[in-house]
Amino acid sequence: MGPNAAIGTGWLSRSLSACNGSADGEKTNQKKATHRDPPKPVLTPLPKASALQPGQITQASYTPETVPTRCWFRPSACFFRAFLRLCLLFVITPGPATAQTRLATGAQTANQNLGRRRYMEFCASCHGEDAGGGEKAAALATKISIMTDSDDLLLKIVRGGTEDGMPPFAQLGDDNIRAIIHYLRILEGHSKAHQEQMPSVIPAGVLDVTASDLTPSQLRDSWTSYNGDESGRRFSSLTQITPANVHQLAAQWVFHPRTVSPLEVTPVVTGGIMFVTSANDAYALDARTGKLLWRHTRAVTSGLIDDASMHHNRGVAILGDRVYMETDNGHLLCLDARSGNPVWDVGYVPSDNPNYGATSAPLIVKDEVIVGSSGGDEGVRGFIAAYDAQTGKEKWRFWTIPDHGEKGGESWPGEMVQHGGGATWMPGTYDPTLNTLYWGTGNPSPDYDGSKRPGDDLYTSCLLALDPDTGSLKWYFQFTPHNLYDYDAVETPILVDARFRGRLRKLIVTANRNGFLYILDRTDGRFLFATRFAGLLNWAKGIDSTGHPISAGLVPDEKGVDICPADGGATNWYAPSYDPRTHLFYFRSLDACAIFRAKSVGWEPGHSWYATGTWLSGRPRRQQINAFSLDTLGFAWRETLPGKYKGWSGLLSTASGLIAYGDDDQDFVVASAATGKALWHFSVGQLIHASPMTYAIHGRQYIAIAAGSDIFSFALLQR
Repeated sequence: MGPNAAIGTGWLSRSLSACNGSADGEKTNQKKATHRDPPKPVLTPLPKASALQPGQITQASYTPETVPTRCWFRPSACFFRAFLRLCLLFVITPGPATAQTRLATGAQTANQNLGRRRYMEFCASCHGEDAGGGEKAAALATKISIMTDSDDLLLKIVRGGTEDGMPPFAQLGDDNIRAIIHYLRILEGHSKAHQEQMPSVIPAGVLDVTASDLTPSQLRDSWTSYNGDESGRRFSSLTQITPANVHQLAAQWVFHPRTVSPLEVTPVVTGGIMFVTSANDAYALDARTGKLLWRHTRAVTSGLIDDASMHHNRGVAILGDRVYMETDNGHLLCLDARSGNPVWDVGYVPSDNPNYGATSAPLIVKDEVIVGSSGGDEGVRGFIAAYDAQTGKEKWRFWTIPDHGEKGGESWPGEMVQHGGGATWMPGTYDPTLNTLYWGTGNPSPDYDGSKRPGDDLYTSCLLALDPDTGSLKWYFQFTPHNLYDYDAVETPILVDARFRGRLRKLIVTANRNGFLYILDRTDGRFLFATRFAGLLNWAKGIDSTGHPISAGLVPDEKGVDICPADGGATNWYAPSYDPRTHLFYFRSLDACAIFRAKSVGWEPGHSWYATGTWLSGRPRRQQINAFSLDTLGFAWRETLPGKYKGWSGLLSTASGLIAYGDDDQDFVVASAATGKALWHFSVGQLIHASPMTYAIHGRQYIAIAAGSDIFSFALLQR
């Protein structure tokens, strides 16, 4: 079972331990699952929809697996309704009240009042006055285990604590604990009544995304996935905004979600509705005005490490009238796109390793939702998993760290198979004609100490080609064997049909973090071409005729070794783009070097496993936007960006001859796709760590990007 689908004591052990800062709020006391026994989904029925007034805002109700940050109704209203419910007990009691009835009712009221007082004294500061959850701890009033577990069992757990870290609370006394449990049951019943009444804001029929909508022949009004479509090209056929009129571009609206770190989301737009995420929250907006239609909130998870602890989220996937998102602790959520109501929730990362997390957007392939995980620098075992979009049932799982006895297993002796890394923390791409899924994998663990993982370390730093129906491996290409430099291979593998050296071929084009650009035949993974794009590169002398790097023999040690590119790579996860009209491949690059140090240390739960670390060397740094031509196999232009090496924005290209991106100086830029020269810019006043997209409503084109803590949408001025 999943981390939150444990035997019913899980809600209390997680919640009280989180409140007291003593344990990870997402742990349970269930029997640990193995990596071969992934969590089962926890399904909840979709609440019935009812009509709302146009533009009325609603917030999603919470399932047993949803952890809200605050109740969607005011606490005062919550307690007023609870009080009213008690008053009604007297009104609806049939017949004249006997002395026994009055005594029983009075005792019940007294117990509720005691429970409320003790709850407010010991629990409300973490869980919220309405037990709807808070920044420090999970929701209590919406957990199914409150209904299914007996009072005696819950009393025993609270009194004695749990072996997974919840301290004992026997000092409260049994009467106080029972009173708190009684009060929570009242709040839980109240919350359930509201869940059943959650309406739809978006009319039926507005949202009905089909699998073919995700693989269109050209992108126009909609942007239905993280990269726009499943080719990964981020190229739009919209032409209203041109080099001639781009100076008339103006901000139309700004939306500010609740954020805990800079946004990395790419908005998804269909049917005039925009879907965005921030940490574990999802929002539906009117894409024309930015008006909030619904929101689904879930508290961030405590106790995570590294990337997951920053609660980054890159967006949703959509199919039919449902949206899907990952949470920071590795849950896959299915929401009703019309209302934000939860449909199902499944924990998909193994529960026996607390170092897992998730930061990506899911990918839809046919009737499957495909996900990966973060944690490659923390000693997890990477995987790609597919779930049935309707039921949440797992269909297959491919482990990026092969088991003992499998091909590549010789790199992972002993327990290393469970901690070898190879995280899959960015969405892949999909070719429906070849029925092949392409997905990049991350670096091996530990990052800088290769002594624990001899050999090439398959399937880390690879591009994998999988059968999306079964998860079986068709082929792989490893960019950096026995990677010692943190050079992930999760950069988008863009699918291109173009002539290569006079022959029409199905290609993959990708710029790798190791400083080389690659062209592969995507039918069989055959290496076709590579060229160096990094200005600073010394880890390899070049690429041989098979695509294998010619190592320079630089090995991090305890004293430190100067290696280029730095651990951030010569490029990174920020999105590239490809224009099929001009055959230009656009991507962002950065030049930097670092001193790499290594020291052999063992893996520990709750800690990163870099073994040891890096710091930037004194060499000059530089960021560039690059245009690589598939016709000439050379660069058409390279534009150096101003700033301080802190911007991490990807690119968008359009059929009108424009590219768009966030620069390194807090500006959103639209430039000439032919020359790279900036034509227009807008200061967002914040660092941009996301990639832009474009869409159209009623014939009007918009360009949107997440910048800092806000979503901006731009369009031409209307005269």
